[in-house]
Amino acid sequence: MADFFQNGVITTLSNLGNRPLEDLEAELMEFSKRRNMVLLLPALYSEFETPAMHHIIEELKHVNYLYKIILGLDQATEEQFHEVKELMSQLPCQVDVLWNDGPRIKGLYKELTMEGFPGLDTPGKGRNVWTMIGYGLTDNEAYAFALHDCDIVNYNREIVARLFYPIVHPALDFEFNKGYYSRATDRLHGRVTRLLYTPLVHALEKVYGKSRYLDYMESFRYALSGEFAFIRSLGRGISISPTWGLEVSTLSEVYKNTSNRRICQTSIMESYDHKHQKLGNQEEGGGVYKMAVDIAQTLFRVMAQEGVVFSEPAFKSLLASYYQESRFEISKYNALSKLNGLEYNREREIVAVTTFQDAIEEAAKRYYADPMGVPAMSQWITVRSVLPEFSDAFADAVAKDNA
Repeated sequence: MADFFQNGVITTLSNLGNRPLEDLEAELMEFSKRRNMVLLLPALYSEFETPAMHHIIEELKHVNYLYKIILGLDQATEEQFHEVKELMSQLPCQVDVLWNDGPRIKGLYKELTMEGFPGLDTPGKGRNVWTMIGYGLTDNEAYAFALHDCDIVNYNREIVARLFYPIVHPALDFEFNKGYYSRATDRLHGRVTRLLYTPLVHALEKVYGKSRYLDYMESFRYALSGEFAFIRSLGRGISISPTWGLEVSTLSEVYKNTSNRRICQTSIMESYDHKHQKLGNQEEGGGVYKMAVDIAQTLFRVMAQEGVVFSEPAFKSLLASYYQESRFEISKYNALSKLNGLEYNREREIVAVTTFQDAIEEAAKRYYADPMGVPAMSQWITVRSVLPEFSDAFADAVAKDNA
C-alpha cells in the first residue's frame, strides 16, 4: 500500500491503489464539458520507430475526454511528417502535428529570432515544449495542458488521467501538477535524481542555509520527471529553458508565478521505464554528464536571482558537502537494494557521483564566466505583447501544414 504522508511545502497525491481507472476517466469526461484538456507530446521522429511510441498510440485510442493532442515533431523530413500524421490520425480526438523542421515553423522561428527572442536556434526538447505551449495557447478554448515523454516503455493511459485530474477538478484549486513514480526494475535507476540533484540540494542548504526556494525544490519526489500539467493562465507566464535544465527551470518558473498551495505532485504510475543514457564524462562532455552540468548551473542561476552570493571559498565548501551528502545517499540506496533483493553496484554508483562532482565544478566555472547562462525562451505573454498578430500566424502555419 502506498503511503499518504505529506512532507514538504506542496501537496502530494499518492495512488492508494483502490480506485479503478475507468472511474477516474468517467469523472474526467464530465469535467471535459467545461474544461478542455490538451495533451502535449514532444517527440523525435526516431521514437516512432520504437515499440514504445506505438504502444502509447494504442493506449491513447482509449482516452475519450481529450479536447486535442498536440504532437511536437523534431528531426523529421516531409515524408516522415506525413507518416506521423497518418499514425496519429487513429486517435479519437483532433491531433495537430507541429513539424518543427518544416519551412513554415522554421520561418516563424526566424521571425522571432529577428525580434530578439532567444533560444530558437537551439533545437531540442526545450524548444519543442515551448513551441507546443505557444501553439496550444492560440486556441482560446484550451483550459489545461499535460505533457509526457514519448519513450515510456511501460506506458499506461492512467498517466494522462492522473496528470489532468487535480488541475481540472472543479472542487480543487491546483494550477500545476508534477508527476512522480518509482524508477526501479531489477535495480535502481534515476541516477541524476538520486546521486546529483538530491545531495546537491542538501549541500546547498548546508552551505547557504535553508530558503523557501530550496524547501520547495526539495519537496518534489521526482523533480526531474518529464511529466507535468498546468492550467492556461500559468502557461502564459512561464519561460522554458532550451537546455537539459528544462525540468529544474520549469519548477523554478512555477515557483515564481504561483503559490505553493496551488502546486501538487501526483503518483502517475507505479514504476517508470524509458531509454537510459550513457553516463558520459568531462572529456566526452555528453550523456548524463551534460545533463548534470545544465541542472547544476540552473540551480546556481536561480539561487543567485534569489539573492545568494556564490563566492569561491563557499563553493569549495559546497563541493565538500556534496561529497559527503552523495556518499550518504549511496549508503541509503545500498540498504534499500539489499532489502528488496535488487542488484546494486556500489563501485558504479561511486563513479557516477565522481562524474557529477566534475559536472558541478564545470557548472561553477560556467556560472562565474557567465552568471546569466543560456537565456530561457521568453514567456508567451511577452511574445504576444511584442507581436500581437503572431498567434494568428502561428495557428495558420500549423493549419496549412496539417491540411
